[in-house]
Amino acid sequence: MAATRVTVIPGDGIGPDIMSATIRVLDALDCGLTYDYAIAGQTALDKGKDLVPQETLDLIEKNPVALKGPITTPVGKGFSSVNVTLRKHFDLFANLRPALSIPGVRSRYDNVDTGTRRGNLGGMDAGAARPAGGGGEGAERRRVIPRRESRRLVRFAYEASGRLNRRRVTVVHKANIMKSTSGLFLDVARSIAKEYEDIEHEEMIVDNCAMQLVMNPHRFDVIVTTNLFGDILSDLCAGLTGGLGLAPGANVGEHKGIFEAVHGSAPDIAGQNIANPTALMLGAAMMLEYLERNEDAERMRKAIRFVVGEGKVTTPDLGGKASTSEFTDEVIRNL
Repeated sequence: MAATRVTVIPGDGIGPDIMSATIRVLDALDCGLTYDYAIAGQTALDKGKDLVPQETLDLIEKNPVALKGPITTPVGKGFSSVNVTLRKHFDLFANLRPALSIPGVRSRYDNVDTGTRRGNLGGMDAGAARPAGGGGEGAERRRVIPRRESRRLVRFAYEASGRLNRRRVTVVHKANIMKSTSGLFLDVARSIAKEYEDIEHEEMIVDNCAMQLVMNPHRFDVIVTTNLFGDILSDLCAGLTGGLGLAPGANVGEHKGIFEAVHGSAPDIAGQNIANPTALMLGAAMMLEYLERNEDAERMRKAIRFVVGEGKVTTPDLGGKASTSEFTDEVIRNL
């Protein structure tokens, strides 16, 4: 198989630590990847560059995939989220967040296997925002649900469900109250669902979905929803399976994917070799699947799940005493 170039953005805080660990595992797999390194976030600002430098955008454009560590977006006016910037620039219309239990990890439920498909290019992020009223006493933001983006997202969710032998898609909305915006999304979902008669179509109001996830997450297979609802529900799902330290994510478009750990940059433990790289490693496994290196992805995922689940060589956040390097060594031994 021909070599594939990957744009690697180590990120801020613990990002370089967990990225180095993840690259070691990818190299041990010997799966034909080469790397172009780039910067973004606080690391870029510290070097006098833009939050997302043009050279970083150029490298992402050149390569089919990118692997991104956690990035700090400074708090304050004038700074937009790095993730939002990348999603819009590269037309990455879908956010994927699997929620899969790892045997041995302490969590409220066992055998959870679900995930969210969230719209990236509509919703609250797409609407204009401005102060409302005089004297700073209020603010407002428009919610925009484009029909085109809704179609792309819902069709993506159904197509992916078919490939992965998923049997139910739950469309999450708030059309009982937000009749124009959520109503449009629900109408689009209903029309597309008719094309996939072998996949069960289910509709659920977002507040009920949150309650049902907490009460019985096993009833869910694939959840598809708009930006803000998906942002909230995907973190809820991560909490059902052990937390954000075990949660990978991806932002994909029609011709490109950016894969990541969804947790923060944890600057308080940066450089101490104690950060848990599991989420980014699982994100890299998603990247391998996107590149149709399914056997390598499965080897990587099985090794990670075995080491984490066995619990003998784990990082402090999982109750162990291993360093990032020791955990990575153990994953490589179990590939």
